[in-house]
Amino acid sequence: MAAGNPWDPASAPNAAGLLLDHFVASGMVTQEMLNISKKSASCFVNFSRLQQITNIQAEIYQTNLEIELLRLEKDTADVVHPSFLAQKCHTLQSMNNHLEAVLKEKRSLRQRLLKPMCQENLPIEAVYHRHMVHLLELAVTFIEGLENHLETLRNIPHVDANLKEMSKALAKMDILVTETEELAENILMWQEHQKEVCEIGEFTSSIIMMPLCEDYSGRIEKLPGFSSIFLILFL
Repeated sequence: MAAGNPWDPASAPNAAGLLLDHFVASGMVTQEMLNISKKSASCFVNFSRLQQITNIQAEIYQTNLEIELLRLEKDTADVVHPSFLAQKCHTLQSMNNHLEAVLKEKRSLRQRLLKPMCQENLPIEAVYHRHMVHLLELAVTFIEGLENHLETLRNIPHVDANLKEMSKALAKMDILVTETEELAENILMWQEHQKEVCEIGEFTSSIIMMPLCEDYSGRIEKLPGFSSIFLILFL
């Protein structure tokens, strides 16, 4: 049977309990002080907490170490992981087989490369012919645009020189336009002058011909029979 707690006044009365009751009654201690002193506080509680903290820190360190290992494995997976290594080995094996086939057919490949590519048809199925027509149109358009772009790129280093030549040509054109305008004005003036000269010549010839016509008409009238015919022909 468990013994009574000597610090608990409510337990069975004993000497310690009676003494504590006497102290409480006399006011030397209070019930609250007795309640506080009654609580058990093991001296190993702090040590257990320290042990728990140490264990938690060890778990955190172990978790961080595992995370670092996983990161390292992820970074080096293409080097050390079996699946990636198998894929690389398969790719290398395929490349090796292709190179072996190329070396075996080296002579025929060399002859095909030396042979000019002309008058040869590529085997294309009939269902793809319409697509090939569209593809050829696109290729022609692309080549035309490519030639224009290449010509533009070739002319870029000569842009400054071309601009200078254009400026000189424009200056010469302005001079030629001015000279042409002056020449046109001179031609118009010459035409007016020639017109005036022709008018003066016609007027002078008419004045000179009038006495001659009168003299000839008087002489013709004296001729019998031929006067009227000659006058008509002359006039």
